[in-house]
Amino acid sequence: MNQKHSLKSPSHCCRIAITGGPGGGKTTAIDLYRREIGPEVVVVPEAATILYTGGFPRAGEKNVRLSTQRAIYHVQKNLEDSYAAFFSSRILLCDRGTLDGGAYWPGSLKSFLSDMNTTMDTEISRYDAVLFFETAAVGGMSIEGGNPARIESLTEAISLDKKLHTIWSQHPHFIFVPHQKSFIKKIQFAMKELTKIVKKRSAYSKA
Repeated sequence: MNQKHSLKSPSHCCRIAITGGPGGGKTTAIDLYRREIGPEVVVVPEAATILYTGGFPRAGEKNVRLSTQRAIYHVQKNLEDSYAAFFSSRILLCDRGTLDGGAYWPGSLKSFLSDMNTTMDTEISRYDAVLFFETAAVGGMSIEGGNPARIESLTEAISLDKKLHTIWSQHPHFIFVPHQKSFIKKIQFAMKELTKIVKKRSAYSKA
């Protein structure tokens, strides 16, 4: 791929996609980082959670899932674009990204992109970096948490994690946050990687 990412442009609203399989700790990491850094970053909420908790069915037959994933894609895309316009000088931490739907789509990634009238290059280029949190399910650990929209089993979580990894690892600035027995160590590793991205962005902005 030959995307041109704009970390070097002070006028560019830097977007970091925070993604990974269910139960990876991404939402916890986002919240902790926002608290540590403060106003320099803004969190774009997860579109899927907004829609599921707002009444969209979480599961069902194929046409239900197709309609739901279409809605998630467009809400995610427009949420990010709205935040980018409103917080143009800040760094956006996106709780998942537009390509996540490709892993949940009841069909191939190619059919997902075609249905959304987009391309892999277009979606990849929306983000300056991707931080991928591997699901705790790979270590046989529970993925239950405070998200009422989460219904995946450990096996399903691992399968989704692999699909998401295949999709997002195509990004030129892909950072893998592996599962660890110590969740604290996993979060610390993620915090360091996020800090590197933010510092790089800040350095370019001051140049």
